[in-house]
Amino acid sequence: MNVFRGGDGRYLEMTNGGTAVFVDVLMLAVSDLAHDPWDFRFAALLTLQDQSIMGRGVVGFGLADLDWGDTPQERAAAKDFLLRVLDLALSRHRWEELSYEPPRAEGYLRTYRSMVEEFDPAAAKAGANVLPGPQDAAMASCVRHRVLGALPFWEACVFCTDGVRFIPAP
Repeated sequence: MNVFRGGDGRYLEMTNGGTAVFVDVLMLAVSDLAHDPWDFRFAALLTLQDQSIMGRGVVGFGLADLDWGDTPQERAAAKDFLLRVLDLALSRHRWEELSYEPPRAEGYLRTYRSMVEEFDPAAAKAGANVLPGPQDAAMASCVRHRVLGALPFWEACVFCTDGVRFIPAP
């Protein structure tokens, strides 16, 4: 089981398959919305949830472990970005490009959105940072799948490493 933790003891626990679906639909949204440096760092964190590379059952992160920024404005902007990503994913953004119907994705997204909405980034643990640094931000896009790739960690995107979950646009 993979666990994504919120605040106040809340968490989203998913099977390996559920986690893969969760990451897929988030990558479709985050890739189309990323604009600021924090956004690309969060995209890099999502690429690190690729179980095809990292191993099954060993991914997940806590909201309190992220570097949300140094100022209230930076923290608010980061949280707003993550909520917009979740809202876009909930709108089924680009799901028609998946080679499957994402089972339970909407429920996972709604649960996680609620966790993010209730989380206060000012409560994040000082020094506990699982968010990749600016030098490791996911800035490169996979040309085939039109999502942010995992560079500099590895050369493939989450769809390239799986090879079966995506129907590229003609």
